[in-house]
Amino acid sequence: MIAIEPLVIPAHQARWLILALLFACRTGLGFQFQTLGSVSGPLTAELGFSYAEIGTLIGLFMLPGLLLALPAGYMGRYLQDRTLVGLAFLCLGAGGALASVAHGFGLLALGRIAAGTGFVFGTIFLTKMTADWFAGKELATAMGILVMSWPFGIAMAQIGQVWIDAHFGWRAVLAVASAYCTLSALAVFVLYRAPPVVKLVQASAIGLPRAELLLTLLAATVWGLFNAGYIVYLSFAPRILMAGGYESAQAAAVISIASWVMIFSGPICGQIADRTGKRDAIMYVCATVAVVSLLLLKHTSLAIVLSLLFGLIGTASAGVIMAMTVDAMAPQRRAFGMGVFFTLFFVIVTLAPPIAGWLFDRSTDPYRPIIFAALLFASAALVYWVFSVVKERMASA
Repeated sequence: MIAIEPLVIPAHQARWLILALLFACRTGLGFQFQTLGSVSGPLTAELGFSYAEIGTLIGLFMLPGLLLALPAGYMGRYLQDRTLVGLAFLCLGAGGALASVAHGFGLLALGRIAAGTGFVFGTIFLTKMTADWFAGKELATAMGILVMSWPFGIAMAQIGQVWIDAHFGWRAVLAVASAYCTLSALAVFVLYRAPPVVKLVQASAIGLPRAELLLTLLAATVWGLFNAGYIVYLSFAPRILMAGGYESAQAAAVISIASWVMIFSGPICGQIADRTGKRDAIMYVCATVAVVSLLLLKHTSLAIVLSLLFGLIGTASAGVIMAMTVDAMAPQRRAFGMGVFFTLFFVIVTLAPPIAGWLFDRSTDPYRPIIFAALLFASAALVYWVFSVVKERMASA
């Protein structure tokens, strides 16, 4: 077998070129995830699926995270990051290809689970690779850029996949997403290399000391609450606008403003945090704006302004939150630590939407889930404060 060696990248450009590579590849996670949402109409018409089955297929993408996040971190002991991420994207590509030839629920479900398995490994190790390259310098900026690849991939899918479906059919949508992920695997295998400082460290230690475990769980809780609040917002905010007189397409368009804006606000906020060093203040300001924007959303006449504020400021702290992972765990335990981090993350984001749905079913009031989303953002800020206090006390000890 011929070994493929990564290309040599000049040192002064390496970090940002590597980040551009990881961003482009990670975009495929969102692009692949969105395929079922983009082709739900054709699937119900051609294969006779119910929307409950469509929802199940969408959810299956996240299911492997509950079981595989910790084992994925453990595998960092035996395989290089580049190998694991490359294999992750091959899983994403294979899952999409399998789904593209399906004629029933079973094969589609198997394809989604395969793609979801790749999603788990890709999410963990793309985050670790970015942390390795940017630890100690411009970390919040880099994390802010990286995590925005997910909404960017979804936004790109919402536009491109609808066009592909209209011209070539729903199977072509799945095939194109599969090809994108396969090319991403090839790009990682050929172009990625580990930063020199990481090569000098044994990056395969298993287990976390008690202090690092506590900080990692707190950081994961913040990230999980933040994402859960955002997911609940996307799911239920359009219903509030529809109750206020908006048409469904118009309501979805207004709420989507936040997602488009946060693609740019996240990296900018991360850069501000890196340059000023005031991560804590930025986190609390962003969380406050998020809570206020959500609570005021029942005033539907302000919906455009509130959606803009929510995306521009309320969700801009994503990079600041992800930068917590470097403070929480040592470099040689980062692979395993990321497994712990994302295990708790997947638990939180899996539980929050059903709770929001239960609140809506109990009250038939779409504002109740939005209050819940505001509570999630407020709780994220509170746990972030606890993290800061614990970290300071451990440092002084």
